[in-house]
Amino acid sequence: MIELIELNKAFDDIKAVNHVSLKIADGEVFGLVGTNGAGKSTTLRIIAGVIKPDSGVVCVDNRPVYDNPDVKKDVFYISDDQYFFPNSTPDDMAGFYASVYENFDKEKFNKFLTGFGLDKDRKINTFSKGMKKQVSILLGLCAGTKYLLCDETFDGLDPVVRQGVKSLFAAEMEDRGLTPVIASHNLRELEDICDHVGLLHKGGVILSEDISDMKLNMQKIQCVFNTDEDEEKALEGLDVLIHDKRGRLHTITVRGERTDVENAFKRADMVFFEMLALTLEEIFISETEVVGYDIRKFIMG
Repeated sequence: MIELIELNKAFDDIKAVNHVSLKIADGEVFGLVGTNGAGKSTTLRIIAGVIKPDSGVVCVDNRPVYDNPDVKKDVFYISDDQYFFPNSTPDDMAGFYASVYENFDKEKFNKFLTGFGLDKDRKINTFSKGMKKQVSILLGLCAGTKYLLCDETFDGLDPVVRQGVKSLFAAEMEDRGLTPVIASHNLRELEDICDHVGLLHKGGVILSEDISDMKLNMQKIQCVFNTDEDEEKALEGLDVLIHDKRGRLHTITVRGERTDVENAFKRADMVFFEMLALTLEEIFISETEVVGYDIRKFIMG
């Protein structure tokens, strides 16, 4: 498990990380979401032990990570703009990382390169942005570390490659218990891969929630009531988070279990009633508005 305890980091007068506390459980995909400047990259660098926090501590499996080589062997960090040696090839970089990470699997790396159509002997500086991103991801997956920290992992990847990378993540999690931590500004990008999501804003954590729990405990309804009295009957006693009305069509987001919400609406006479699946973005909009934030102002989709 990775545990962040009251992390703070400032650069001159800019507070990049502000009292961040998070727990990242083993064997799940943790999404770290927020706009550029929210503190995602700085948080990942602190977890990786690249930079030291001004205060607070990061523990990886109950061991402090900063200035601790034994712990860093369990962590691979992929930056948004990964560094490659001048004129190096994927094969050169694999050789370097094999000298750093004792469990680096070069045979698997070459297999992945072939699968993604990448030449192991071509100079990386001739690759496109998306191809460079693929190389960095494959290097991270083949390093054999327990934790993989990814900053804007899918940025620059086409949809087919993106799906291929997600499949590799799932396979590595199944085969050896990999725990990916993925930072992104795009909620939709993480919709189908993350188990748990933490939302950063202005260096602080607004919320950190298990996605499956949020989906089970939140319902979205579209309906048309016969009368205003029917509307009152249906909503009485419910925890309504969002209620939009366009003409006679109501779109309502309610906190509660599906059966309880359905039973509440059965008390009313309705022309139309339908329960809809919530997207991750809709869930976060609802959750953050409850605590006084409008996520639409600072999350890009």
